[in-house]
Amino acid sequence: MATTVAAPTAVLGLGFATLPSPKRPTLLTSEFVRSPTRARNPLTVSRGSGGKYTCFERNWLRTDFNVIGFGLIGWIAPSSIPAIDGKSLTGLFFESIGAELAHFPTGPALTSPFWLWLVTWHLGLFLCLTFGQIGFKGRTEEYF
Repeated sequence: MATTVAAPTAVLGLGFATLPSPKRPTLLTSEFVRSPTRARNPLTVSRGSGGKYTCFERNWLRTDFNVIGFGLIGWIAPSSIPAIDGKSLTGLFFESIGAELAHFPTGPALTSPFWLWLVTWHLGLFLCLTFGQIGFKGRTEEYF
């Protein structure tokens, strides 16, 4: 039996040979454009400012740990007031977490009060953090 060994064949673009590059850009023509338009690479930006056009500042969030700390305290304090049948929103939320962890491998049912307390507590927290960011940064940047 004779064994034949195939010589490696060149696959275009995979290391053996290079793809042919056009010497000049491709010209596009259209019924709507009178003169031919040159095709350009949308990934390259050649502008006067080095291609760094942005709509917002680089540090647009301007994070500050004061806002996070005061916002968290500012939400936990009022949500801990026993206003719902003698229980607080934070207490109800944490109780529902404990009740759901009691049957851990099984997740909470859709009718579980856990979801109501989860959404309500976090909505209040995020609103408090958002208004805290607006108020704190507005005050430090002298908007008001």
